Amino acid sequence: MSSDSTVTFLTQDAYDRLAAELEHLSTVGREEIAKRIEAAREEGDLKENGGYHAAKDEQGKQEARIRTLQQLLKEAQVGEAPESDGTVQPGTVVTAVVAGGEEVFLLGNREIAAGSELDVYSEASPLGSAILGLAEGAKTSYTAPNGREISVEIVKVETYAGQ
Repeated sequence: MSSDSTVTFLTQDAYDRLAAELEHLSTVGREEIAKRIEAAREEGDLKENGGYHAAKDEQGKQEARIRTLQQLLKEAQVGEAPESDGTVQPGTVVTAVVAGGEEVFLLGNREIAAGSELDVYSEASPLGSAILGLAEGAKTSYTAPNGREISVEIVKVETYAGQ
């Protein structure tokens, strides 16, 4: 892990869910794709074989997801969501006025909030890095990818209670 990257916080539930997905993709998922590729290969001419190309494409996406999950699980800090002390940190739910509109979101990895309605911003995103460590009531701004300066006021920081 490079020194400038942040540790990814995951709840135990999220970690277990992702580990189960990784196990499934690494075993059953790989076997299913291999069978589909082999069946398509037996159909003949590979240049015009849509089923073969679709299966190979899916295999590539699946292998990328496996690598992503392996890296995420290897570097994750697993535990309960941090108890909010009123400062923005990974794994907290933030209510903020962003560019004049109130937003409620989770700061952290989108995998934590899978199945939840919460928006998620990475702590490495422009918004996330601008507010990380700020206390309730703090005001700041950040430069959006489009070059606009966006104002932010932290209204409330809460402990993430899960889905």
